[in-house]
Amino acid sequence: MNSDSTANTDMSETAVIEIEGLRKFYKGKHRGVDGVDLTVEEGEIFGFLGPNGAGKTTAIRILLDLIRADSGSARVFGLDSRKDSLEIRRRTGYLPGELGTYETVTAREMVNYFGALSGHIDAGIMKNLTDRLGIDLSRRIREYSKGNKQKLGILLAFLFDPELVILDEPTSGLDPLLQNEFYEFIAEESKNGRTIFMSSHVLSEVERVCDRVGIIRDGKIVAVERIETLKDKMGQIVTIEFDEVFQEDDFKIAGVSKVKADGRTLTLHVTGNHDGILKALSQYKITRFLAEEYSLENLFLDYYQKNNENNE
Repeated sequence: MNSDSTANTDMSETAVIEIEGLRKFYKGKHRGVDGVDLTVEEGEIFGFLGPNGAGKTTAIRILLDLIRADSGSARVFGLDSRKDSLEIRRRTGYLPGELGTYETVTAREMVNYFGALSGHIDAGIMKNLTDRLGIDLSRRIREYSKGNKQKLGILLAFLFDPELVILDEPTSGLDPLLQNEFYEFIAEESKNGRTIFMSSHVLSEVERVCDRVGIIRDGKIVAVERIETLKDKMGQIVTIEFDEVFQEDDFKIAGVSKVKADGRTLTLHVTGNHDGILKALSQYKITRFLAEEYSLENLFLDYYQKNNENNE
C-alpha cells in the first residue's frame, strides 16, 4: 500500500475517510477490491451499497488495518490506515459483518470488557441504545438470538462515543420495528456530528437514512451519488394502452428512455416532465395511462448494466 505521508496535503479538510486506488486480491485472481476511490465527509451517513461479494467488507477491513491492501492508499482522519492504525481504532467504532462474542459471559460483562479496552463508556449512549433496542444486559450471550447479538454489536460500536462508526450490514437480523429505531438513532447521531459509514445490500435502507451512497460491483465503484440525485434520476415508469396502432418512434423524445412496445401497450421510463408524452399522445386514442415511481432497485440495476456495457 502506498503510505506516502504527502497524500494528506491533498485531502479534503472535512474528509474523514479517503480511499485512493485501493486494490486487494486474494490468492491469485480472487478479487477483493480493484481500484476503489472514495471520500466520506465529516458528519455524513454514507451508504456503501452492493451485493454480497462486491468488495464492501474488504474495503472496510483495509480501513481498519485488519487486512492489508496490495496497492493504493486508505486514510482515516487524515491518518494512514497502516502506520496509524491504533490511533484510528481508538477513534472509530466498528460493527463487523459477523460479530465474534464470548458466549459464556453476560452482555454486561462484555460491555464492561470493551469499555475497559477503549478506556471509556458513554453512559448516555449506553442507556439510549439499551432502552431503544431492548437490550437485556443481564443475560448470557449464549442465550442470545441472532437479532439480540446484532443489537449488542450496535451498542458496542457506539459505546465509547467514537468520532466515526463503521457498520457492516448493521440491520441484519433486526426486526422491522428495531430497524426503524436504529435508523432514527443514527440520524440523530449524524446531526450531532458523528460520521457513519455503513455497508448494505438493502436499497430501501440506504434510501431512507444515507446522505450519499457509493455503489460497488465486482470490486469497482460504479457510482457515487447523493440520495437526492438518485431520486431525481429515478423518474417514473409510464404504461400506456392504446385503442389503435401507434408508432413507437413518436415517443423517442427528450426525457424518455427504455421505450418498449408490446402489441398495443407501450412502456416508457420518464425522467423529465410529461409534456412531450402528452403531445405525442394527442394524436392517438388511449384506453389506459398509468404512471408509477421508478424504484431504487431498478436504478441500481441500471448502474450495474452500464458498468457491464463499459467493460465489454
